Amino acid sequence: MAHVTRRPSPFLLALGLSLGMLFLADRPPCEGFDPENMDASVNPCADFFEYAAGAWERRTSIPPSYSQYGVDQEVEQRTFTIVKDILEDAATDTLAPKGSERQKVGDFFASGMDVARIEAEGVRPLESFFARIAAVRDRKALADEIARLQEIGVGAAFQFEVGPDDTNSALNIPQLSQGGLSLPDRDYYLTQDASSKRLRAQYVEHVTRMFRLLGDGAATAGRNARTVLRIETRLARASMPLEETQDPIATYHKVSRKSLGTRASGFEWDAYFRGLGLDNLETLIIRQPKFFRELGLMAAGVPLSDWKTYLRWHLLRATARYLNSPFEREAFAFNGTILQGTQELPLRWKRVLGETDGVLGEALGKLYVERAFSPQAKQKALEMAGNLKAALRGRIQALDWMSESAKTQALAKLDAMRVKIGYPDVWRDYSTLEIGRISYLRNVIAGRTFEFRRNLAKTDKPVDRAEWSMTPITNNAYYEPTLNEINFPAGILQPPYFDPEADDAVNYGNIGATIGHEMTHGFDDGGRKYDARGNLRNWWTPEDEKAFRERTVLLARQFDAYEPIPGRRVNDTLTLDENIADLGGLKIAYDAFKLSQQDKPLPGLLDGLAPAQRFFLSYAETWRIKVRDEALRARLMTDEHAPARYRVLGPLANMPEFSEAFGCEEGDAMVRAPRDRPRIW
Repeated sequence: MAHVTRRPSPFLLALGLSLGMLFLADRPPCEGFDPENMDASVNPCADFFEYAAGAWERRTSIPPSYSQYGVDQEVEQRTFTIVKDILEDAATDTLAPKGSERQKVGDFFASGMDVARIEAEGVRPLESFFARIAAVRDRKALADEIARLQEIGVGAAFQFEVGPDDTNSALNIPQLSQGGLSLPDRDYYLTQDASSKRLRAQYVEHVTRMFRLLGDGAATAGRNARTVLRIETRLARASMPLEETQDPIATYHKVSRKSLGTRASGFEWDAYFRGLGLDNLETLIIRQPKFFRELGLMAAGVPLSDWKTYLRWHLLRATARYLNSPFEREAFAFNGTILQGTQELPLRWKRVLGETDGVLGEALGKLYVERAFSPQAKQKALEMAGNLKAALRGRIQALDWMSESAKTQALAKLDAMRVKIGYPDVWRDYSTLEIGRISYLRNVIAGRTFEFRRNLAKTDKPVDRAEWSMTPITNNAYYEPTLNEINFPAGILQPPYFDPEADDAVNYGNIGATIGHEMTHGFDDGGRKYDARGNLRNWWTPEDEKAFRERTVLLARQFDAYEPIPGRRVNDTLTLDENIADLGGLKIAYDAFKLSQQDKPLPGLLDGLAPAQRFFLSYAETWRIKVRDEALRARLMTDEHAPARYRVLGPLANMPEFSEAFGCEEGDAMVRAPRDRPRIW
């Protein structure tokens, strides 16, 4: 349920692909934006994105191994340069103590770089898993096998996790969510336009080729691929639309284990929970009851042979990128090229680095922050967060649409909001995870199993509020409503987003707007349903809700008019919460910047630009990104964030502070009429 600032495509994550590109070594480390990227011939009041980044756009091509390229990739490559050095040092360190984090990180990376062994092994590391699927003889064994596959990271049938109970956020509870699909979203299976039908045909061809690589005959492989599509399409029809999954009340259904058996009869739940080791489980949360009703019918009615075909596919899909080159290339050809437009696999070391972070993220992160994240940077970020909290407090107090009772609770929630910066205070313990210079896939499975069991062990235990959901090297940020906290890993706290030595206008325009964005999620249409402790409890009055929705209509209407690809508009419903957060985050960051200047000399011009101009240019730098059409189409369907260009044009056109900074006037494209500006925060 966490709100994430900038989210890579789920398929890029699934492929383990790095988004890194080129480290611009000649960029001054404190520069929040590069004047060379600007196109001064463009009127900033006509198109601020082109003004801020037009020159960069024209001279930049997306390299063949990437679906997108921009400031995110530059930042990540700076991190990757450091982490690659750490990993290569660890991989060649034969004196690292057995069981140490350095040994595990080094051995994992070395196993992933051992191409000769991976090529020689082929699919042998999977033989025992395929044999286990083949041995399924009844519905109880099917449920047990689904549990076993989920344990090794195979997303078969549905999703299982353990996390805070929305209505009792101090306690962890098992949770079941819809899943079991291979394409990015349910609509990929259900939409009937020509391009969607063509994509499904390509998907069947891809699955057929993968089964052929496993040794199935041509006719059998084709039949198996159609079986997979048939099962996944039925799951898709039962799935809740993405927009509806954003409602925490609609996706909260706490049930007894016995009740689950009635609601989703047909699936052998006792066998499933026994397979997980949860024989004594009494209560759990199901997120989408309709989906699980259909799953029960399918478990009882779909032939067992078809289920076994489906499980074979999902095992192969989840592991193909760790197998030899024929499997890896075929997986990339569909998931990378067809779905994202990416033409080449990233370099192997980048792919293995990403997997190392996925399995040993905090062990690797500890080594990274020792080298690359200073105490001064952490302190500066915390100071900025304090100013942003103060600015948000002032905005809440001044709201004319929020009731006094809601304001009181909002301020209490703001006071309780925890800010996590850089890295965890308590590092994860990997002592029971065994990693060696063995099969790469076996190391991956060991890591996935470790993480699954670590998560499983939280069942009915108190929530550890010191835990992080992102690794320290991650270039991202999030707000977690059940914990009422914002998290900013060290990976995002670097230029151009943040530099403790940089001009305040630059820092507040970049990372300040991002911090403000995450903070507002605690008080938007989703956040207002969680109290200061993170419990699911609506603290707005009906009048507050009505007033809020009336104001958001204007923002929804604005984004619905944006058409990034002919015939494909921004989904104003799916992206609404994030668009609200972008606008609110900017307003709060601007106020916080002014607060930061109290008792300081008045800042002057830099590069001929006033402080307010530097603030907004630095914000635009945050979204300097180019995306391939294929990836953009996917994100318009599945990403709750608007495309980067509109995250600049949209909020700035609603801000009088921007118009004043650049001398814009009513009637300019970057100035929305006062009656059309949403006044939310």
